[in-house]
Order: sequence, then structure tokens, then C-alpha cells
Amino acid sequence: MKRFGAGFLMLFCVLALSAWIMAQDIVKVAPKNCKVLLDNNKVRIVEVRLKPGEKLPMHSHPANVVYSFTGGKAKYTSPDGKVTERQTKADEAVWSDAVTHATENTAKTTTRVLVIELK
Repeated sequence: MKRFGAGFLMLFCVLALSAWIMAQDIVKVAPKNCKVLLDNNKVRIVEVRLKPGEKLPMHSHPANVVYSFTGGKAKYTSPDGKVTERQTKADEAVWSDAVTHATENTAKTTTRVLVIELK
């Protein structure tokens, strides 16, 4: 009986830690790349700058709009390891449901975007 209890407790801790890691805030995991421009009870606006080859660790966003100041290419890796590549154009806005991913700038130039997170 004790063995089952310890195993259950360990599984619970692993799952809780996984959820905590996956739900990390982009500003907390990448403070040198991210700057909060506005944060109120309805929206948070984060400016993100990534140099070529720079990566953002796994992080989460609620539903959001991403506005690209610059065009670019990026690779997004989901928690299950699935990789998606996207290309953006300057002055483009894109909607996204809530998401968890890591990000890598695969462009040859620095990318600059606004992430407008809805609360």
C-alpha cells in the first residue's frame, strides 16, 4: 500500500511540474527578448525581439494576436516535439488560440513583433 502511495505522489509531482514548466510566461523565460508595454485587466501587450538564430524556451500564451513589424521566418516546437515553420510579412497581424511552444528565429534578420494577449 505504501508503495502505491509513493508512486502516486511521484506521478502527481511530475505532472504538476510538467504543467508548471509548460505554462511559463514568455516575459519570465526570456526577459532580455521581451518587454511588457501594457498590462491591464483586459489585455497584455508584449514586444518581442529575436536576433537570427535566437531561441525562446517553452512558454505559453492565452488567445492572442501577433503583429509583425518585420517579416521573418520562425520555427515553433510544441511540448510533444511537433515542429511547425512559419513565414511572416511586415505589417501582418495573425490570430492564435492559446498555445504553448518554444520559438526559434530562423530568419537572417532580427524579428520584432507585438504579442497582444487577451485576458
